[in-house]
Amino acid sequence: MTSANGESNVTYLDNAATTFPKPEQVYQEQDRVARTCAANPGRGSHSLAYEASRLILSTRMVIAELFNIADCSRIAFTANATEAINLALFGLLQRGDRVVTTSMEHNAVARPLHALQQQGVEVIKVQADAQGQITLEQIQQACDRKPRLLVVNHCSNVTGTLQPIETIGPWCRRQGILFLVDAAQSAGIYPIDVQQMGIDLLAAPGHKSLFGPQGTGFLYVDPAIELKPLHYGGTGTYSSRLEQPQQMPEHLESGTLNTPALAALAEGIRFIQSEGLTRIRSHEQCLATRLRDGLVAMERVTLYKAEQSTLVSFTIDGCDPAEIGFSLDRHYQIAVRVGLHCAPDAHRTIGSFPQGTVRVSPGYFNTSEEIDRLLKAVAEIIARSDELS
Repeated sequence: MTSANGESNVTYLDNAATTFPKPEQVYQEQDRVARTCAANPGRGSHSLAYEASRLILSTRMVIAELFNIADCSRIAFTANATEAINLALFGLLQRGDRVVTTSMEHNAVARPLHALQQQGVEVIKVQADAQGQITLEQIQQACDRKPRLLVVNHCSNVTGTLQPIETIGPWCRRQGILFLVDAAQSAGIYPIDVQQMGIDLLAAPGHKSLFGPQGTGFLYVDPAIELKPLHYGGTGTYSSRLEQPQQMPEHLESGTLNTPALAALAEGIRFIQSEGLTRIRSHEQCLATRLRDGLVAMERVTLYKAEQSTLVSFTIDGCDPAEIGFSLDRHYQIAVRVGLHCAPDAHRTIGSFPQGTVRVSPGYFNTSEEIDRLLKAVAEIIARSDELS
């Protein structure tokens, strides 16, 4: 794979961390806005400020369309999914509240919950099976004592396991339990409908499968929920008052937004809408299946797999994942992710703690030839290891 300027020879297979490359229209829009319209949205009465505000509104609207959000003002922009999750958790939970989560969560959920636990919030963790799967029945049992909130990672960044949020969310709504979904690995690949799925809070990054730039993300907040802001400050509205505005999205957005990046994020989503979620997902799943099929045939390889996943985690007996990743990068110019992937509980769940795994995450712009190149490299690494043992 080559980058947009054609200078890179790296085969990039770390799209679960951030997608690369982006669609060309994403680069073009970010550059165009940065050069021609990087004024402060909502902070002026001149034409450039109005245009910046229009671009920001346009991005809210395409996000709302993709996730079936009825009111785009309920979308608060953040720097990433981690900030969005922190905004949801610290903005909602108080001492004495109970929250249910799972053993497959990313540290973006686990660490804020740990901090809140020290402040008197009760945290109940549902243990997933060895494939990282949880069931509605487990959630129901864990919610025997009604919690205020359920937090679920829609798609695992370690195994690609999908949790059944389409049944969990409506059940939570009937029970009066708020439902927060971490869509870091699913937004832009799998269909998400906040209304049909009963999602009250949806956190997603812009830089992963939505094809936006790094430093973008959002939190959707159901109209029935009022969160305490993480940040207070200038919003461009109600400037004569010391109190933070109550209206959304200004209630949760203080300071200047990254207009060029958010405008580019809108182009990433428009690319998804043009290509179609099904086509994007099918291509990535085909590449992942090709990789799994090739790895299964190799001795000493252990797969930590979810069927139809768009990513693959594996280990090689007797080889440190970090050494495998180093060798792939240094000798083969192949970029993958190794280690615990910021999700140690997930690795404990599937049995790959503490060494972690080698994670390969093909993207929409990868090819079958690149997967074959990786398979050949892994086979050579195993052969060299056999010679040294």
